[in-house]
Amino acid sequence: MADALSVIPASVLRNLSDKLYEKRKNAALEIEGIVKQLASVGDHDKISAVINLLAKEFTYSALSNHRKGGLIGLAAATVALSSEAAQHLEQIVPPVLNSLSDQDSRVRYYACEALYNIAKVVRGDFIIFFNQIFDALCKLSADSDPNVQSAAHLLDRLVKDIVTESDQFSIEEFIPLLRERMNVLNPYVRQFLVGWITVLDSVPDIDMLGFLPDFLDGLFNMLSDSSHEIRQQADSALSEFLQEIKNSPSVDYGRMTEILVQRAASPDEFTRLTAITWINEFVKLGGDQLVPYYADILGAILPCISDKEEKIRVVARETNEELRSIKADPAEGFDIGAILSIARRQLDSEWEATRIEALHWISTLLDRHRAEVLCFLNDIFDTLLKALSDSSDEVVLLVLDIHACIAQDPPHFHQLVVFLVHSFRVDHSLLERRGALIIRRLCVLLDAERVYRELSTILEGEADLDFACIMVQALNLILLTSSELSKLRELLKQSLGNAAGKDLFVSLYASWCHSPMAIISLCLLAQTYQHASSVIQSLVEEDVNVKFLVQLDKMIRLLETPVFTYLRLQLLEPGRYLWLLKALYGILMLLPQQSAAFKILRTRLKAVPSYSFNGDQLKRSSSDNSYNQILHYSGSQITEDGGISQDNGDLHNGINFASRLQQFQQMQQQHRMLEKSQAQARKSSTSLSKDGAEAEKSQRPSTSTKQDDLFLRISVPCYQCDMNNDNGVRYEEGCRIQDAKNAKTDMIDYVGIPSVRDQAS
Repeated sequence: MADALSVIPASVLRNLSDKLYEKRKNAALEIEGIVKQLASVGDHDKISAVINLLAKEFTYSALSNHRKGGLIGLAAATVALSSEAAQHLEQIVPPVLNSLSDQDSRVRYYACEALYNIAKVVRGDFIIFFNQIFDALCKLSADSDPNVQSAAHLLDRLVKDIVTESDQFSIEEFIPLLRERMNVLNPYVRQFLVGWITVLDSVPDIDMLGFLPDFLDGLFNMLSDSSHEIRQQADSALSEFLQEIKNSPSVDYGRMTEILVQRAASPDEFTRLTAITWINEFVKLGGDQLVPYYADILGAILPCISDKEEKIRVVARETNEELRSIKADPAEGFDIGAILSIARRQLDSEWEATRIEALHWISTLLDRHRAEVLCFLNDIFDTLLKALSDSSDEVVLLVLDIHACIAQDPPHFHQLVVFLVHSFRVDHSLLERRGALIIRRLCVLLDAERVYRELSTILEGEADLDFACIMVQALNLILLTSSELSKLRELLKQSLGNAAGKDLFVSLYASWCHSPMAIISLCLLAQTYQHASSVIQSLVEEDVNVKFLVQLDKMIRLLETPVFTYLRLQLLEPGRYLWLLKALYGILMLLPQQSAAFKILRTRLKAVPSYSFNGDQLKRSSSDNSYNQILHYSGSQITEDGGISQDNGDLHNGINFASRLQQFQQMQQQHRMLEKSQAQARKSSTSLSKDGAEAEKSQRPSTSTKQDDLFLRISVPCYQCDMNNDNGVRYEEGCRIQDAKNAKTDMIDYVGIPSVRDQAS
């Protein structure tokens, strides 16, 4: 200290701390001269003493004017030392750096000015303090004083120039500093950081691309900044890096892919577009490096396929197709389980396009890696079944294609049908909305006969009789109306003359017993008319209810469709098809006379020519119930279906119809017992009600209660309105029947059957 005081006059030191800038400046010039003189004689000890005096007594002083004077004095000393300043930088720079965070903005300004002058003198030697200077500049870039910001920008440009020309700059030491600050939200700091990234990337000797994963996420984060200028700068930097990636032989795709996958789900539209564009390029360029990341990439692009922004959708679809075209091998790290997990998760997406593409991925994996996919079947099977309830027809069809592919193996086929029946059982709306579509598509993909045989086997042992009846009715309607099942219908028509047809008829018969109408339809389709007549005559009072009449109405209208053209033409030969005539008249006798179905069938039967048979033939057919009886027509022995008789007791072409009829009657008896128990349970439940009106209503016979319940649960044919759909049938929930119900008349009363009240009276 004494050495410094001996060479610096007291007046100079006094002026150096003056409040006037001009006096401080003049004092600094005098110090510059003193230091130059000491440097010329090589007296570095005194130079160190002067620098130490300026630092301790001035820059660390509590008085702001002293600090200002100390800063300008240190800068003057550095200028005086010139090329010899490097050996004193350890004394000069730290006090200046400390002043950059001074609470007085004017001190911070003079610190920037001093550091600028020092840097100009020492240039490359300045690099040893780069990390501290960068940290200080990062803070000053967001300074509240615009003058300080301006001074900091000048210093920043000088430091960048020094770094770009220096061979001592360490990028390895700089990257941690950069990474720590990349998520700062201040716009000035962000501009500062992007500026440094751009500058360093322009230096040929600095490999910024190798460190890109360290700050890539920060750059993407800036794409959603509220400042257009910052977004533009970040996008420009990213575009430059992407171009470098395309031209670089060695890139770390893995780490960057993880970042891009996260950014592809950003709420910001521009960020998503940039991320998905990068992913698109990575899929094209990455090769084997990306195989372990395929699942993550798929998880990013599938949601983007349904993005609200068209540009994002286009790039996502292109990326998806590119990714799916790559035939990776599990041995190379291709994780099939992870891909399936992503696809399964995306099946719950609210967007149809995403669900469709997820199904395409499952289908593609099944084609390429069937054995591996089947190992994960338990993980995806339930989700695939749930997808059958999807609101999109295209999704349902794709799901069915996948199920059909899986069901190529018999065990999986059985599992599929069992799960399908279970789904219909627990969700009747699925059967109502998608049942026909699902069954028809499976029949196309897996062979209609195979599907129907399996369904029949399962339904034969179904414990839920109500569901079994509904399911059989649905299957029967599909069988009679769907073009996809035309070959199956043709096979059934040959049941009496073809072993395959007979075997199919017997296979379906067991489960079709759940529904009288289904059995009658099956017999008419198979041309086993005498058995159809026997089934009709076996029906008892409990069988003829609203539920039965609904199905009967459907069947009558179906008889007028092209499917039963052969049957209507057979009516031209009533003498040859007497059992058909008797079956149809039996059906007519079951119909309420006021119903449209009665009028339709009666009109059809009136058209039957009377010249083809006589009374003796009708009498003979009415009195004989065995297929052994031969009906005579035109002098030939012909059966009731027009074929040569080969009957043997109760057998006809190997079919034991007596046994079949007994099987039907036993099944119907089970249904009657179930309905009685359900009616009794409802009656017991309603009898506990304190409401007098409800109590009175509960005392009515069970038939009426059951009818009311059916009215609420099923669609009822509108007999009075007689409205037809494409198959000749239309079903309404209420219409005039509802009006009748509201008018407190019995619903059956309205369709032509005497009500319970009428019978009681």
